[in-house]
Amino acid sequence: KNTMIRKAFRGQIPNNPNLEKILPHIVGNVGLVFTKKEPKEMRDWLESEKVAAPARAGSMAPIDVFIDPQNTGMGPEKTSFFQALGIATKITKGSIEILTQQHLIKKNERVGPSEAALLTMLKVFPFSYGMLLTKVYD
Repeated sequence: KNTMIRKAFRGQIPNNPNLEKILPHIVGNVGLVFTKKEPKEMRDWLESEKVAAPARAGSMAPIDVFIDPQNTGMGPEKTSFFQALGIATKITKGSIEILTQQHLIKKNERVGPSEAALLTMLKVFPFSYGMLLTKVYD
């Protein structure tokens, strides 16, 4: 994708020599947004468009993830899963209840498969994805 963007920009440099200033910034995950809005307004809009995302096994955690005390709605057959993760539980009215807040995933550590599976079962989406405004060309 970046190669195609750079190729298109190089083809337009004879018409607009200022495009050459953008080329060094087309590295990594890049998205170009063309607009007539003010940069601050655009940044605010991009911030509002972030979406919740599940924890995936093997990914790096951008934040600490905690699980609050709650009734999970899961049946008693899943208690061994919670015990393997060291989470204190009890059975209440036929479903598993988490007793205390648990620090499940630490920031900048890899998410394990068990932690990712637990968060999916609890329908918890702790991370978010979206675009981050880093450069503005006018």
